[in-house]
Order: sequence, then C-alpha cells, then structure tokens
Amino acid sequence: MAEEIIVAGWMDYEPGDRATMLKALAELGRQTRAAEPGCLDYAMTADPDDERRIRVYEHWTSQQALDEHFATPHIKDFRAAVAGLTRVGVSLTAHSVAASRPLR
Repeated sequence: MAEEIIVAGWMDYEPGDRATMLKALAELGRQTRAAEPGCLDYAMTADPDDERRIRVYEHWTSQQALDEHFATPHIKDFRAAVAGLTRVGVSLTAHSVAASRPLR
C-alpha cells in the first residue's frame, strides 16, 4: 500500500488579494473533493491573526494521487483565474504518512 501524503503549510498574499484567492480555493476544493478519489481532504482557510495568510491542508491517498491532481483541468482553470494575484510568501511541506491512528 502506498504511503498517504499530507501537504501542510501556508501561503501569504497581498491583503487585497487574499479574499479573491480564498474564493478561488474554495471552488477548487469543491471540484477536487468531488472529482478526485485520491483526495481525502482539501482545506484552505484564512488565518484569523494575519490578513495575508492562508493556511493549507491537503490529505492524499498517495503521491500519485497528488501528482495527478496537478494535471487536472480544474487546477489549470484555477491557475489561470489567480494568475494576477500577488503571493508574497509561501511555506508548504509534503509529509509521507507511514501510519495513522485515531486520536482519543
């Protein structure tokens, strides 16, 4: 069985661009969760303490599923839609998950 992948971190945008990016990410998330069986979770949220920051969390069944995500039509449409927005910082890390257990 392939190791699951978690992508986590943040992206910073000019304050005037963050709302537009969040709206585009919400639509991308809906399409990704609906159309990609390898996507276990996909969430981008506004950081309540930083007007520039978007928190990123993605959970994938495998690296292959994540790689296939980047080739989907909805990713291409998303990238075109947000091409004019100004990202001023980013820190994203992909984590390979060897084992998981419920937290009680």
